[in-house]
Amino acid sequence: MTTTRWAILGPGDIGGWFARALPRSTHGTLHGIASSNPDRAAAFAAMHGAPVTGTYDEILARDDIDAVYISTVNTTHADLAVAALTAGKAVLCEKPVSTTAAELERVLLTAEACGLPFVEAFKHRFGPFARALDATVGARDVHGPLHLAASFGFAAGERTGRLFDPEIGGGAILDVGGYPVSLAVALAAAAGIDPADLTVTSVSGRVGETGVDEHAVATITAAEFTAQVECSIIETLPRSALVTGSNGSILLPDAFGGRRDSAASFIVQAGGRDRVVEVPTIDPFAAEADAVSLALLERRTEAPEMPWSYSRSIAGLLDDWRAGLDR
Repeated sequence: MTTTRWAILGPGDIGGWFARALPRSTHGTLHGIASSNPDRAAAFAAMHGAPVTGTYDEILARDDIDAVYISTVNTTHADLAVAALTAGKAVLCEKPVSTTAAELERVLLTAEACGLPFVEAFKHRFGPFARALDATVGARDVHGPLHLAASFGFAAGERTGRLFDPEIGGGAILDVGGYPVSLAVALAAAAGIDPADLTVTSVSGRVGETGVDEHAVATITAAEFTAQVECSIIETLPRSALVTGSNGSILLPDAFGGRRDSAASFIVQAGGRDRVVEVPTIDPFAAEADAVSLALLERRTEAPEMPWSYSRSIAGLLDDWRAGLDR
């Protein structure tokens, strides 16, 4: 397999994590950096050893770029993804792909028309942990009806910057709410439930003075499945999760892993016994990159770790969660 030559669109903090991870991928190498700020792009490229820099248009016009990683602010993801796909590049896009489900659909339709991979970067979906968890739920080791409780939150400190700016897609739901929602979507799918059948049935939360949701809770339901999800940018919340069924539970002490290492284990409690499932950890950013590289090699538009049906369901649920809060 030829090496996938990557460009990072948006040389920020998350882009730095991706740049540092690429040497640990099997198929990828960092080749270019794009930014609206030439000096910032050049400094980032020098730090991480990328040979070419330029504006977004300049980098997308190059023939020596095979794939791009989009790590700009939320409101710019969709336009950059469409531009990259139209320019013939595979795309790995930081979550959320967009601030609305309609914008996500525009991106997916473009990827379909271009016949190129597009993958949403929910990093916890890539690697052995997610595969083992999906298999456990699919095997009905703990059987339904299933209930998931999951959260993700942190205290941002001062209410300034991108997280608290509604004009660039700030707020807890778009920043971290996708983590528990994506877990709900994946577990429902593993249990044989169509992700499209999931709906938001109740919402509560706090909207701050800047107009963004700062803390939010939602209930998501389908037949034989419910999820209570919570997120915050003003309060530290557990990053654990608990799946309960009629005969036991699955405890995820670390449901989402970190930026350097994926989660390593979960506990199945059923039949009066506890069983610890341990898996190897991987670099989640490197795994995301390799998923795109393999899709390119095999001429697929989707990655099985994060199929478009999951992205569609997540985007719709986030839309409804946000719409349900009083602003």
